[in-house]
Amino acid sequence: MIVWTLAVCWSASAAVYDCCAQEKKAQAQTVWLDGNAGGRRFDGVGLVNGGGATSVLLKDYPEPQRSQILDLVYKPKFGASVSALFVEIPGDGNSTQGSMPSHKHTREDLNYSRGYTWWIMQEAKRRNPDLTLDGTAWSAPGWIGGGKFWSQDAADYYVSWLKGLRDVYGLEFSAIGCRNEKGADYDFVKLFRKTLDANGFSELKIHAFDNWYKGKLDFLKDMLSDKELCEAVDIIGGHVFYEGEPVSAEERAMAEKLGKPIWDTEDHVYKKGFDCLISLVECFNENYIHNGATKIVNWYDIAGIYPMEPYSEDPPTILAYEPWSGHYTVREALWGYAHYGQFTKIGWEYLNGACMDLDGGGSLVTLKSSEGDYSVIIETKGAKVPQTLHFKLAGNLSEKNLCVWHSDVKEQFVRLDDVVIEGKEFTVTVLPDAVYSLSTTTGQRKGAYDVPESRPFPFPYYETFEQYRKPEQWGYLPRYTADICGAFEIAERPDGEGKCMRQVVSVPTISWAPDWKHYSIIGDYAWTDYEVSVDLYLNPGDAAGIMGRVNDVGSGYGIIPKGYYLQLNDDGQCKLVVVRGKVDKKKLVGDAEQQAFIANSKDEGEGGEKVLASVNLPDVSSGKWYNLKLRFKGNEIAGFIDGKQVVRTENALYGHGMVGVFAEKYEDRVSTPYFDNLRITEVGGSISQPTAVSKGQRPVYKTKKR
Repeated sequence: MIVWTLAVCWSASAAVYDCCAQEKKAQAQTVWLDGNAGGRRFDGVGLVNGGGATSVLLKDYPEPQRSQILDLVYKPKFGASVSALFVEIPGDGNSTQGSMPSHKHTREDLNYSRGYTWWIMQEAKRRNPDLTLDGTAWSAPGWIGGGKFWSQDAADYYVSWLKGLRDVYGLEFSAIGCRNEKGADYDFVKLFRKTLDANGFSELKIHAFDNWYKGKLDFLKDMLSDKELCEAVDIIGGHVFYEGEPVSAEERAMAEKLGKPIWDTEDHVYKKGFDCLISLVECFNENYIHNGATKIVNWYDIAGIYPMEPYSEDPPTILAYEPWSGHYTVREALWGYAHYGQFTKIGWEYLNGACMDLDGGGSLVTLKSSEGDYSVIIETKGAKVPQTLHFKLAGNLSEKNLCVWHSDVKEQFVRLDDVVIEGKEFTVTVLPDAVYSLSTTTGQRKGAYDVPESRPFPFPYYETFEQYRKPEQWGYLPRYTADICGAFEIAERPDGEGKCMRQVVSVPTISWAPDWKHYSIIGDYAWTDYEVSVDLYLNPGDAAGIMGRVNDVGSGYGIIPKGYYLQLNDDGQCKLVVVRGKVDKKKLVGDAEQQAFIANSKDEGEGGEKVLASVNLPDVSSGKWYNLKLRFKGNEIAGFIDGKQVVRTENALYGHGMVGVFAEKYEDRVSTPYFDNLRITEVGGSISQPTAVSKGQRPVYKTKKR
């Protein structure tokens, strides 16, 4: 028998504690590792891409940094090395940080080149062919079901997307959900099953119903008595079992009786630093031990978004805020995934009798392969003293040495000395607030790259949209723009004189979160005094404009911004407006001047809008180009049409923020204007040459997809 201590003296090499002294602090807990004990199938640990426009800036990163970021998340035995990827099936509407363009903006439309979700899946699968793909919709185009999601339209919409995934990209989902966190509809899941079967997707499993609230698994009782419902639902899916509403013993028993696995199809660990890392491992361990979940997917993977957007820092693995510089930051969280991802594979099994809470705090899970390799993943979050664990091996388990990888608050994912097995026994002592992975597998490593220095967003900035010769290769999305709702795509100018950007979604979406106008942002949160201008073309009935000093885009469930906008209608109405988000006047924050302004203002829109200045311009009409400009100079804000100042005010509510463009949304339609020649300069400044493409920036698609 070997006695071994999993401790680290934080120098270049691991130091072994005095074993006898450690064993006196805690009585040994015996763990039987019986290779013949059996256990449930391990269906993977992974990440969500989407549930918000989470990779909108990642697509714009230069090479090699773009590939490095993807390596760190998806490459086997290198970084997080996750075994499962769950994606949002894009639907034009907001789904937390933003929106992603649908493959079917209208019933008659079909285009498999839009957006970057296809690219993300391609790149992830290229790195790890064994990675499983799964997903569901958060939002959907408004034409579906006449605005009602649970419909034959929605089932057909899913099938058309899956056909593109298969026929164009050569990829397959292994499972799919009905819709993210929007209740349960028994008729729909039955309809969905029939629609999938009739269109060549009979092997695709459905998980349902993927909700997070109390009672989220109440449908299990009905599955016991409804044969068609039971046959339609292959997997019991729910959200936030960890630190949320757990799966009860009764629900676990019902799932077992039905022969259905339980998956946590979206969990959340919103924590910082090492606390996030160890909490992730605790989440994975406890999700199986206490909830019976055999697959755990956490939201979300890579923060390729602007820092001011909600959930931009917690919980992703990598912060990829700066495609113009190539700079990115790896969070400690990534190595929490690595403690599972580099030591397990889908299809292994949880080992009965060897997955448990530790007596002194923490937990332990053991997974084994069909060949007898095994891994033990241990976390000791909240433990007060070292704990000694005595392992006894039986059955068809490998007797090879175990590699040991360790993380604590000082250093993450460090290899320690191997554990040597003698007489089918070994003993280890684990320290408090640490994570350990012990495994008979080999080849693990802590991948890393040199990262460029951080640089601010390029200023001044000029985008003509002419550099996207083949828009489909860019997913139709200009670099650096982040759509919050709707789809602002590269398009041909209506006068045929080159390219521009257009908001193409013409009806309100079935969004996951409450909407506002359709808008897209770009730039630097820290900008104070500047001018932003854009050429605008309005169709009949359109209203649209530009935004400035945007310093908030909502909570993630709701997208009303804070900032200013200049709007022009096709009938010549022009107004300068301040938007104050969802204002609760009983809970005002900020300085006295700001509080007084808000308290004394009459709300004139759903976002607490207040018109600061307005004018009617009788010569304005649809079918023409106009140049709109907003100027911010201290408290002075002015709006210009075709170089002439038409509105002016003084307002001190917001002193800094990004820029944006927007299209007005009405009850039954959305404006679809064109935008061109976006310029951002210092006050009184100018820029005549388009901002140069960063070295190494490449399209996301090499060839046109149909």
